[in-house]
Formats: sequence, structure tokens, C-alpha cells
Amino acid sequence: MTHILDELRWRGLVAQTTDEAALRQAFDDGPITVYCGFDPTAPSLHFGNLVQLIVLRHLQRAGHRVICLVGGSTGLIGDPKATAERVLKTKDEAAANVARIQELVRPFLEVEGDNPVVMVNNLDWTAPLSALDFLRDVGQHFRVNQMIRKEAIAARLQSQEGISYTEFSYQLLQGLDYLHLFREYGCTLQTGGQDQWGNLTAGVDLIHRVEGASVQVLTTPLITDENGMKYGKSEGNAVWLSADMTSPYAFYQYWINVADGETGKLLRVFTDRDAEQISALEESARERPHLREAQRALASDVTTLVHGAAATAQVEAASQVLFGRADPATLEAGTLRDATAELPGGSAEAGDSLLDALVRTGLADSRGAARRLVGDGGVSLNNARVDDVDRLLTPEDFLHGQVALLKRGRKSLAAVRKAS
Repeated sequence: MTHILDELRWRGLVAQTTDEAALRQAFDDGPITVYCGFDPTAPSLHFGNLVQLIVLRHLQRAGHRVICLVGGSTGLIGDPKATAERVLKTKDEAAANVARIQELVRPFLEVEGDNPVVMVNNLDWTAPLSALDFLRDVGQHFRVNQMIRKEAIAARLQSQEGISYTEFSYQLLQGLDYLHLFREYGCTLQTGGQDQWGNLTAGVDLIHRVEGASVQVLTTPLITDENGMKYGKSEGNAVWLSADMTSPYAFYQYWINVADGETGKLLRVFTDRDAEQISALEESARERPHLREAQRALASDVTTLVHGAAATAQVEAASQVLFGRADPATLEAGTLRDATAELPGGSAEAGDSLLDALVRTGLADSRGAARRLVGDGGVSLNNARVDDVDRLLTPEDFLHGQVALLKRGRKSLAAVRKAS
């Protein structure tokens, strides 16, 4: 059986460790207890958080004990960014985000059985602390000269804006988390992103000073595309894991559109496929890129992981509909809405002329042009060819009472949205 550390490294999930030899030995002597923290700075987790959930998933499957921390207290402060101060969440906003994120992570990890995930909220042990107790019991173990060398802190200190004491103290809170989990659960490994190295090692240093014990950190690389840009951004917006913030259809399409040369890396990171399967898909991406087999496998696996098999089936059906290969009436209302959201279009009502609809959606320049298109058999409505130039739209043409699909030729597609 492959060592868990070697498995994580092969999958591209290891950037740094505090002491790889000691960590490898700890895994061998295990099981160990590992935690990862997620701050509720938004009402959903995003692409970057998915990498950490997958690391926890691998470790839990290997028999190690997993703690998932949602930071009710650290989320009120905010991890310092290198560019500017964060806008602080209210206590009510942070609490609502905590509840949402705790529910969001459950499908990724085993919550029952012999080795269930432990869900914790750091507000439970920080809220009872007075400011004096925090400064005396935690603050005395941190050295400012070391704290200001952290990358984000150093960048902010060089800026005109500087950094508030609130964000400067974030390392102390995260260090306290590791110390508490070490004492309470025997936790000896924390995972996180490579850009979090300074915050992660703050806990290692604190535990060493207070308890005289050695604990470990493992970070994951920043996942970037072929141009060195962070994955998980789509036209400047984060790719969220919550369906109400990034729809399953948009999520699926994000993965479908990755570059051929990136598929192998992403399949290793985000799926459970083995080396032989991934190698075959990489070969397909090189030799038969037009089939997009690797992208479809990637999109299917990750969408199923995040949104479930039923949602994946719906978005795959939506793709077939937009290519004209399936009946759009088979789509659920939400999937239909998401799949047509980015299509060009116009509004119409039952009783309006199909010719007018072609003009309003931009598929024809004029009624005369529209008439010729229909007469030549070049127009379809909801993937069914139309040859009646006098055809009127009916209530049944608006699927789920929302939208009708108009197509000119093989590729020009538009949405006729029902006028309210």
C-alpha cells in the first residue's frame, strides 16, 4: 500500500512540511489527529478550500482522525491580506456563515462510523477568555520581531495603510487554536495552503514553547493554470462550492473549459482516479483533444463530489440540450435557468410571432431575414425544426413557463425569455 505522504505528494498536494521525516514516522506510528481551519469570511467555501477538504478526505480514508475547525472567532478578525485591511463581519454575519460552512463540509468527510470527523468552532474556547488572560497566557509567548517577518504582515507594514492591531493579532488566535486542539484532542498536524505558512507555524512555535512538544504542519501548493494564474477565479469571481453562489451548471462548465495540458494535474488533485486512469485521460487530451474526454471526466468527478450525482446528471443533460442532442423539456427548472443564463436573448409572450422572436434575440436582422431562415429549414425551437413561417409562440413553448430555446443553424443559440 502506498504511504499516505507519498500518495499526497504524487497527487500534488504537498508543498512544505515542518519536518518530513518526523511526519512520515508519525503517520507510520499512527493514527494521528489532524486539523484544518476554515474562516467564515463568506457564506460559502471556495475552490481553494476544496483542496484542503480533499487533503482531509485522503487522511481520514487512511485511518487518521480529522478535525474540521470553522473559525467563529478568527472569522471575526480576518486573516491579514498583503494588500489591504479586511472589512470586519458582524457577529451575526459570522455566526450565520459558520452554520452554513459546517453543513457544507459534511458531504466531503465521514460524519458517522468508527472514525467520524470532529467539528469544532474556535469561538467556544476564545469567547470565555478575557483580554488580560489572552495577553498573559498566549501573547507572552509570541515575539513581535518574528511576527513582523510574516509575508503578509511585512507587506502591510511597508504600505501607507499599515496594519491594525486587530489583524496583527490573528496569528495569536490561530496559534491558540492549535494549542487547544493539541491539549484537547492530541492533534499533532495542521494542514493549510502554502500562503498560510506563517500563520500555521505560529501554532507549532506556541506548542513548543508552552508544552515542549513537537507538532507538524503540511501545506498544499497554490494551484495555478498554465499562465500562472490562480485556479478558482472566473472573470474575477470566486468559484464557490455553494450551489446558490456558483450554480452546479456553472461549476461543471468551469472544469470543462480547463486547458488540455492542465487536466492531468487537476485530475490528480481533485479526483480519486488512479495513475493508470489519469495517464489514459492525459493521452486522450494530447491525441484526441477535440473529444475533451479528460475535461468531461474531471468535470463529472468534481461536480459529483461537490453537488452530488443527481446534479451532475442534470448539468450533463443540459450540455446535451445546448448542443441540440436532447430534449430541453427533460431539464429541471433550475438547471434550465442556469444553462440559459449566459445565452443572448430577448423577451416575448405567447401569441408573438416566431419571426419577431428571431429578430429580438438577434438571430435575424429583420423579419424578412427571419422568414428566409425559417423557409430554408435553418431554425429550430426547443431543438425541433420549424418550417412554418407563420408560427406563433404558444405557452407550451416556454419551458417551465420561463424560456424557449431558439437556434439558427447548428451553433447560433438564443433564449426567448417569457415577458413578465
